[in-house]
Amino acid sequence: MKAVVWLGIVTAAAWSWYQAVPAAQYRGDAARVFDGISSVLSSPRCANCHITGDTPLQGDDAHPHAMRVRRGTDGRGTPAMRCSTCHQEASSVTPHAPPGAPDWHLPPAATPMAWKGLTPGDQCRMLKDPARNGHRTLADLLAHAARDPIVVASWSPGPERPLPPMSHEAFVAHFTRWIELGAVCPE
Repeated sequence: MKAVVWLGIVTAAAWSWYQAVPAAQYRGDAARVFDGISSVLSSPRCANCHITGDTPLQGDDAHPHAMRVRRGTDGRGTPAMRCSTCHQEASSVTPHAPPGAPDWHLPPAATPMAWKGLTPGDQCRMLKDPARNGHRTLADLLAHAARDPIVVASWSPGPERPLPPMSHEAFVAHFTRWIELGAVCPE
């Protein structure tokens, strides 16, 4: 009987060690994959609207939005200056004109998901925190990254605007892989 118990303990310990090696590798892989996601979140296409405070940014140098634009209570501007006044259903073909997408808006003030100045690890932890991400699950976040019209419009912002640092397809693939690997955050 003692031999059977001993064999069970040794087998369980060996199995735990065997499982720990791939798990550690997956954690490292997930954190590295998130670095690619972070490069998009930190780009002006995302960071200019995912802001702290009430004033969106604009341009590749992230200067305060012209005309004293404000977030407003619903993220769509103030009654006198709605986002859709300038941001139409699609990006303009005129260089440096406002980018566009249906229902252009900023994230709500309660969950701004402000990326600027955060490390990839801090971005990741904020992204996963339901209290700060609008109570979204990982599946909800992936759907947002893959299909939200404003997110998708980041890759067609109009002429003479740089695109995010990877294609939309690569961004979604990184996001998917990060989730598959356990959605581990970088340090």
